[in-house]
Amino acid sequence: MASFGFIAAIAVALLVIVTLAKSAVVVPQQSVYVIEFLGKYNKTLTAGFHILVPFAERAAYRHSLKEHAIDIEEQICITRDNVQVGVDGVLYLQVIDPKLASYGIGNYTFAISQLAQTTLRSEIGKIDLDRTFLERATINANVVHEVDQASDSWGVKVLRYEIKNIKPPQDVLAAMEKQMRAEREKRATVLTSEGVRDAKVNEAEGSKQEVIKQSEAEQLKQVNEANGQAAAILAVASATAEGIRSVGSALNEEGGDAAMQLRIAELYIDSFGELAKEANSLVIPANLSDIASMISLAKKVTQDQSNKPESA
Repeated sequence: MASFGFIAAIAVALLVIVTLAKSAVVVPQQSVYVIEFLGKYNKTLTAGFHILVPFAERAAYRHSLKEHAIDIEEQICITRDNVQVGVDGVLYLQVIDPKLASYGIGNYTFAISQLAQTTLRSEIGKIDLDRTFLERATINANVVHEVDQASDSWGVKVLRYEIKNIKPPQDVLAAMEKQMRAEREKRATVLTSEGVRDAKVNEAEGSKQEVIKQSEAEQLKQVNEANGQAAAILAVASATAEGIRSVGSALNEEGGDAAMQLRIAELYIDSFGELAKEANSLVIPANLSDIASMISLAKKVTQDQSNKPESA
């Protein structure tokens, strides 16, 4: 009997331990447990220590509230211009409602990945091949929008989708490379021609400015020379006029007539002497010896010039 009682005690202790193990639940941080009572949804447990009803309640589903990244396998998509391209990507999602994630769908990860692939094929089919590389952001946003709408009833939030690679066929890649090379050569040719054109325009403009500057310099030179000649003529005329006025004033002084007569006679004789040196044949006026008449004529002219009023 004693041994039977000892065995019974051990059995009871084991039953208590098992019961505590079944009823005590510790939920980790950023995790939730969906609890069922006799096979029916009862409650959702968040992080912490919890006690369940033994053998009646159980943790049917366990979900992480962290953000998950799902790799979307490469698939063949056909663009609007009938080119096959291989496209793969990565999808980011997060469980928002653990109850819907448990009972709304059997495997939300598989369902969302399949929906992302079909949506991606649809989006790629709307654009040409050249645009697929430029419209990545638009394609990603459209995939997220469509998949997120469908996953609302599953308690899952689709955060973003990113295309990793777009792989056209090799012949298409070769054709695109040739096209890009041709475009680069075209741009290089255009830039070279524009450079030559600009250089010629600059040279022509420089020549034009040089001609203008030379003409302006020549004009200024001619103006300066004309001004110099005018100033010289004016200076000579002024000096001549001043000399005549001085001679006229001297004639009115005492002894002026005699001095003038003597000077005229000297000039008269010197001039005829110079003429005789330069020419073999010389025509002599009939009144050459009449120096007095020549002096009287010069005196009269000088007095007339000195008596003229000065112009204002």
